[in-house]
Amino acid sequence: MPGPLAGITVLDLSRVMAGPWSGQMLADLGADVIKVERPAVGDDTRAWGPPFLAGDEGPGGTSGYFLSVNRGKRSVTADMATPQGRALIRHLATEADIVLENFKAGTLARHGLDHASLAKANPGLITCSITGFGQDGPRAAQPAYDFIVQAMCGIMSITGGPEDQAGGGPQKVGVPIIDIMTGMYATVAVLAALERRHATGLGDHIDLAMLDVGTAFLANQAMNHLLTGKVPQRSGNRHPNIQPQNVYPCSDGDLALAVGNDRQFVKLCEVIGRDDLGSDSRFSSNAARVRHLAVLEPMLVDAFSARAAGEWQTLLDAAGVPASRINSVAEALADPQIVHRNMVQRLPHASGGDVPVVVSPLRFERNPIMYRRAAPMLGEDDAVMRANDRG
Repeated sequence: MPGPLAGITVLDLSRVMAGPWSGQMLADLGADVIKVERPAVGDDTRAWGPPFLAGDEGPGGTSGYFLSVNRGKRSVTADMATPQGRALIRHLATEADIVLENFKAGTLARHGLDHASLAKANPGLITCSITGFGQDGPRAAQPAYDFIVQAMCGIMSITGGPEDQAGGGPQKVGVPIIDIMTGMYATVAVLAALERRHATGLGDHIDLAMLDVGTAFLANQAMNHLLTGKVPQRSGNRHPNIQPQNVYPCSDGDLALAVGNDRQFVKLCEVIGRDDLGSDSRFSSNAARVRHLAVLEPMLVDAFSARAAGEWQTLLDAAGVPASRINSVAEALADPQIVHRNMVQRLPHASGGDVPVVVSPLRFERNPIMYRRAAPMLGEDDAVMRANDRG
């Protein structure tokens, strides 16, 4: 059964994470995604290992990183510095609905491959240009990586423990969150432009900056500052607006607790044997709990230390209070709910075997996602693409 985007062609000129993440999402949804890579070496992330797919290490190889963001695509090689490479890209763009690219501002224009040039032959083309800082402004020409943008946009300033705690200090998020969120925004943007094209017949050019994305998803922390003028600080696992929400040490490990409303707080108090806290005016509302957290927190720490994390999770689950042990990645992927949802699957690979992948969380009743292939070998589709080009 075809996916929701069956019949849509995406030309993926992007590299590393943000653009490829969007391309992978579009491929999952049924689009035909053609990834254009540099001859011999391909996407930078092909060499970002170990780990590598067995027997495929080295220039143009297949790292685990590359496999994680290029599922379902076809690969064709082209050197845009040559007339032949530019001609192939132009040809592919004439038949594409969407182009994803993340070259420095002005790079594609120098090769005659920017949106304005390509749209002359294909007015319905939608191009999403992903850069660190956008197509204009004082930083437009500068390169950027996720880690640097996490530092610039403020995410690292509110991630990690306070300076006065052991191990305190700014921390990056454990996955390249700016890249991933930029890929998500790119996907939303191109699909919105695609819908608009149905009415106008015309495509669009989307200017998407990683720094803008990081700023946008500061969310409640940015609004806290805008409303009060106070600069948000690192508070470890404590939530700045909702309490109690933290990681609590138990007799055998740690438990994450997220109480989201007053009813859940009363249930929590019943579970830990402190019914008195549920009726205490200092803790009867979320706002009161936030204001009196310094009083409440030591009592919760003392209560949770009496049992194992797994025992508390079982009791809190039964009471309807969100809580969880801190799973490792291995434990998370083996969780019965994740297994039931079939989030890890094995897909065929051109090497002749198959590879395990974490698949899309999207579930469609009428147009279920069908995973066709793992990430491609470098130039896997060169012969077909060049034959079509000659045709």
